[in-house]
Amino acid sequence: MKFNKDEVCILIPILNEGPTIGNVVKEFKALGYNHILVVDGKSTDNSVKIAREAGANVRTQSGKGKGNAIIEAFEVIEQPYILMLDGDGTYSAKDAEKMLTPLFLGFDQVIGDRLINAEEGSFSSLNLFGNHMLNLLFKIAHSRDLHDILSGYRAFTRLAIQQMHLRETGFEIETEISVEAVRNGQRVMVVPIRYLRRPGTATKLSPFHDGIKIVSTIYRLARINNPMFYFGMMGIFTTLLGFLVGIYVLLEWLSPLGHIEHIPLTILTVLLIVVGIEIFMFGMISDMLLVFHREIIREIQLQQPEKPPK
Repeated sequence: MKFNKDEVCILIPILNEGPTIGNVVKEFKALGYNHILVVDGKSTDNSVKIAREAGANVRTQSGKGKGNAIIEAFEVIEQPYILMLDGDGTYSAKDAEKMLTPLFLGFDQVIGDRLINAEEGSFSSLNLFGNHMLNLLFKIAHSRDLHDILSGYRAFTRLAIQQMHLRETGFEIETEISVEAVRNGQRVMVVPIRYLRRPGTATKLSPFHDGIKIVSTIYRLARINNPMFYFGMMGIFTTLLGFLVGIYVLLEWLSPLGHIEHIPLTILTVLLIVVGIEIFMFGMISDMLLVFHREIIREIQLQQPEKPPK
């Protein structure tokens, strides 16, 4: 399918990507994409100079982190379609048409699935396992399987971006974008893409530190999309903790050394179990309210008159 490439903005957030950013920009230029926006996170190498010489429009972000770069870029992009990717050379410009075509067919967002056609050596065993576990957690927490929520290769309509309320400043931004897509009921297509080994720069993502942040983001944002999961997990944990304390008190009481009483712990046991059950029930009520809210929104949208064609 042919589309107007002048309606597309190629968005590339970078930080010290001097060895790769020039080739990334040139590849898109060679394919006919003229609107290329590079958002620099205050690089200390020659990334900015190389990107400008390759033909990109370069802006320096005011905040810190990949999330801030993307949020600031979304505020200034005027083109109706946005294709976002990292500047480290792991994504191929040849997949751009595959990524953008669904937008012209009515989809709101496209996610490039790296996990299907990843080049050998592009993922360590730990990173690959971590990605699959995070995707499984997202599927459970948000009731939607997006296959690769951490993919940095994404395409959006401008309207889809305007529906999002993004706040995450770091590598959790892809997770938040995925959550917002689910929350807003966006039509999302997942397409397989090639994922290449990093040719020139070391990864800035820490598997453990950033992994914990991403898990926290998936769970924290579940209170919007799936309060039953958010409050349910909290309630189950509190109730189980109460039962464990109760088992300890019972074993102490049955001890052959004598009936050892733990009145404070007994009171704590009861409180933990009662509070846990109440939190779980609160999750059920919140879930019913969310379903009711979504039904009301859907009815309002159905009752709105269609705009006459211009």
